[in-house]
Amino acid sequence: MTFPVDILIVDDKADNIRLLSSMLTDQGYSVRKALNGSMALTAVETLPPDLILLDITMPGMSGYEVCQQIKAKEKTQEIPIIFLSALDETLDKVKAFQVGGVDYITKPFQVEEVLIRLSTHLTIHQQRQQLLKQQAALEAEIQERKLVELELQWQRQRSDELLFSILPCRIAELLKQECQTIASSFDNVTVLFADLVSFTSLAAKADPIQLVALLNEIFSAFDQLVEKYGVEKIKTIGDAYMVVGGVPTPQADHAHAIAALALEMQQEIQRFTTPLGDPIQLRIGLHSGAVVAGVIGTKKFSYDLWGDTVNLASRMESQGMPGRIQITEKTYGIIHHEFHCQRRGTIEVKGWGELPTYWLENQRT
Repeated sequence: MTFPVDILIVDDKADNIRLLSSMLTDQGYSVRKALNGSMALTAVETLPPDLILLDITMPGMSGYEVCQQIKAKEKTQEIPIIFLSALDETLDKVKAFQVGGVDYITKPFQVEEVLIRLSTHLTIHQQRQQLLKQQAALEAEIQERKLVELELQWQRQRSDELLFSILPCRIAELLKQECQTIASSFDNVTVLFADLVSFTSLAAKADPIQLVALLNEIFSAFDQLVEKYGVEKIKTIGDAYMVVGGVPTPQADHAHAIAALALEMQQEIQRFTTPLGDPIQLRIGLHSGAVVAGVIGTKKFSYDLWGDTVNLASRMESQGMPGRIQITEKTYGIIHHEFHCQRRGTIEVKGWGELPTYWLENQRT
């Protein structure tokens, strides 16, 4: 439903008001009247009109003052005001525009002139209001797009954080580039396997929530050590923990870093006890050699290692002893200048036969 344009006439001369009111009503405008400035301000405050025809010389408050007060309020400052006055001096017209008027018509006025100027300024005002609405809508759309972009950015960041928490950074970047196959061979790495001794039997009698919380606390502590030594956690398998040095970024001191990590893991595990209050022991095995590394799967994918080096490191752990770190002769040959190692002797290793092994004791000072 379209309402007629609302015009407020402000003039202390009743004849002027009657003439203007009759003229505007005949043109289809809705007309309101005010005989002085105070009445005009009340009418504007109650219901802002679409346009004001304002006399200058009135008792009590001049048209200039009325205009200034209307323009001073955000609610009414956009209303177009056309001054109607018998004053014909240039300074009067200048002041009218200075206080915010959009036009100035000198009395006695011609009806046609008033109608044309009024129509012109109503059109300008309506176009301006339309532009303001479009601008507001555009700003709202821009703001909405910014919020969407921020949400997308946050989601991408969450996705990246999750990806980088699962995979090595270098591999995650390759996956983001949509590489089809990610696989590489590495000639010089050191693999560590660690296992919590008797944890499987503990799981059968301990509260599962307490058990998982304990396991999380232990492995989180190990994660911090892995980061400290600049090596790469590969995965956890139940209560086993697997780390590698030299993958996916080649590392000259891979064996030394893994050896130092193993020693500190043995120190760290001493801080923990089972829910029953018993101490927890850690069995660790190390071996150095070549591996193949890559990403497998399309869902719940993981970065993993393959090769004899991995299998032999696992044997060093499983055939080791609680609280000790068993290493192969290959690893011993790399680190023995920097670490104290005790010869264990020759043991039967499934798949390899008799192999000499060593216990990693501590780091030389």
